[in-house]
Amino acid sequence: MLIERYQQPLYWHIRRMVVSHDDAQDVLQNTFIQIHQHLGDLKNREQERAWVYRIATNEALQWLRNRHEYLSLDSDDASPLINTLTTDIYTDTGDRLVLLFQEAILTLPTMQRTVFDLRYYDELPYEEIASIVGTTVSSAKTNYHYAKEKISKYITAHQSM
Repeated sequence: MLIERYQQPLYWHIRRMVVSHDDAQDVLQNTFIQIHQHLGDLKNREQERAWVYRIATNEALQWLRNRHEYLSLDSDDASPLINTLTTDIYTDTGDRLVLLFQEAILTLPTMQRTVFDLRYYDELPYEEIASIVGTTVSSAKTNYHYAKEKISKYITAHQSM
């Protein structure tokens, strides 16, 4: 039931983090393996969504670390992921503004990018986001606010290019 319920939303959450379709499929598989192995750790069914998203987020971050695309996940160099975005055969590169938006998100620091994705795309409440990324609600709100500002500035700066 968990796979049926979460396969699509987790795939897109992971895909936004690792960018490549094939890599997202691999991370999703690892995520469901972890979910299955640790199902007994889920004490409160009301927190199920946050729990599975936390596992998916951690798996995606671990994958990024292992890929050595970043020396650090907080690196300012988003070019490896942006390059993957623009060369992945599953990415629609036809709409320049949509592509700029996706590039802007990839330039964010990891925490801001994760919080932004969870709030903007998955429409999760800040309480769940805070639980998923291991921070406070006010910190999640602050990260989302800064992310929106940075995305707007990036698009404005690159739109005329």
